[in-house]
Amino acid sequence: MPIRAVVYISEASDPPMGDKLGLRAAKLDDLVDDAARFNRDAGVSGVLLFDGERFLQYLEGPSDGLDVAYSRVLGASSHHHILELQRGTVADRRLPFWPMKWLPVEPSELTSTALGDWVGFKVRGDGEAMNATAMDRLLLLVSRSAGLDRSRG
Repeated sequence: MPIRAVVYISEASDPPMGDKLGLRAAKLDDLVDDAARFNRDAGVSGVLLFDGERFLQYLEGPSDGLDVAYSRVLGASSHHHILELQRGTVADRRLPFWPMKWLPVEPSELTSTALGDWVGFKVRGDGEAMNATAMDRLLLLVSRSAGLDRSRG
């Protein structure tokens, strides 16, 4: 069964002033926990980056599960100004370990990832290289969060 993926960026509907995590961490945790439960049943995995004001979410899974999960995303009131960056087929799952997880990131990290080359969800292997793809950058942020990147102190 082919694996499909979609990535988008959006703005938080009501980021509270002075709260770096916006939407308050507990509310965001609840939203992501609900998505994780749904995604697990739908066979979808992914990650949600949040810089306090904007989201970037990458989802992957079978076409039917991804379509339903993404329709939930499009109908959510927690964000607006949704801009789809790429949609297509991927050779294999890039984030098979999380039905959904959110990671706090710096605004510059979210921006550089969003503005990267998403075409074909290509991976070159070095998220810090000048020619890094958007997928390279996303995987680097995920690996740092998961404690897999030893180059960052």
